[in-house]
Amino acid sequence: MLDSLYNYWANLPGYHVLGFGLIAYFTYYLILVVKRPTFVCAEGPLKNYLLREIPTLSVKFWPTFWCLDSRAQTVFASVLRSKVIPPISYKREIYTLKDGGEVALDWMDTNCNSNSPCIIILPGLTGNSQDEYVKCLVYAANNSGIRVIVFNNRGLGGVTIKTPRLYNACNCEDLAEVVQHVRNVLPAHCKIGATGVSMGGLVLGNYLARRSQEARTYLSAAKIISVPWNVHKAIDSIEQPILNNLLGRILTQNMYRTLMRSGLHEHQELDMKSIKTCKTIREFDTNFTIKHFGYPSVEDYYNDATLQDKLHHISVPLLCLSAADDPFQPLDAIPIKAANESSHVAIIVTARGGHIGFLEGCFPSAKDQYISRVFVEYFTKALFDEEGEFQRIKEDLHRTYFEKHSDIKA
Repeated sequence: MLDSLYNYWANLPGYHVLGFGLIAYFTYYLILVVKRPTFVCAEGPLKNYLLREIPTLSVKFWPTFWCLDSRAQTVFASVLRSKVIPPISYKREIYTLKDGGEVALDWMDTNCNSNSPCIIILPGLTGNSQDEYVKCLVYAANNSGIRVIVFNNRGLGGVTIKTPRLYNACNCEDLAEVVQHVRNVLPAHCKIGATGVSMGGLVLGNYLARRSQEARTYLSAAKIISVPWNVHKAIDSIEQPILNNLLGRILTQNMYRTLMRSGLHEHQELDMKSIKTCKTIREFDTNFTIKHFGYPSVEDYYNDATLQDKLHHISVPLLCLSAADDPFQPLDAIPIKAANESSHVAIIVTARGGHIGFLEGCFPSAKDQYISRVFVEYFTKALFDEEGEFQRIKEDLHRTYFEKHSDIKA
């Protein structure tokens, strides 16, 4: 018996080996990979509303079976979207900030009317309005009748700087001016939402936390995607060899190119030779960012940018989407406990998805992607709000929030 079994395995045909391998792989995929996303929020009206009105929360996330690795999700999602999503013809507005600096606001309002709500989108670290993940969200919102404004940071979107200042992960003064400007130019009855992706999520999150009362005056709802909740842990994670570190190097090179294109070196004396040789984001921040913004150390800058411990300051309903395997952010940095105690912040965590990836299905479609589906399901309910239920929940939450946090100032 044993001899027969040995002879069978020793002479196993190749297609049998392939068959057993496929069975083992898909068993692993179905049991350990395909899972319903974790959803955390304090028990109450917001949690109940989101669970009822966002259908995607109640179904399993089926990551693309041939693209499970977090780095593969990150890279292939970018490649796929860049190939299949065409450029967008925006209406560009050059907005002058109070200090004389300029930013590009790219408007997309086809399929919209005077009553359409609006979403302000903040791209990632070196992103702009033509980046693939931004266009994915823009098309999804616009097809739902929501106008979109992409806020390109100083020096991005093809706009050179007019003052010797760029942007960082926690400086939200420019965003505050843009939000107020958008509120002033839109009809008073039009609701406004905001979405930040990756570093854009840090900027938006810090705005919501630091200017809590101001933010709730202007914004009806907010969403952040793949935000590096704890910047210290995010930097440590992206420096891990080999693939994470490679992604980090690519980002660092993009940051250097962004600095060069901005023209800042023409306004301010910079050690561009040292900055050019930086191989990690930490080195770039040490050689440029903290000096440019006056931080004593890179640790102080990362402390200031970290959003993980600021959820209790946020008073605008905020939905967050993260992946447990995000190479830019380890799972233990996602503030699950804080969200479970927060009346205003809800977090969705998928088991897979990488960084701004979330590819699903056998052949991922550019028209219906996980990040855009959750995005649209949330904002169509929160901003159109035809029966006023979301607005009533928002007002009740605000009333309770400020009773508990009477010491928090705008």
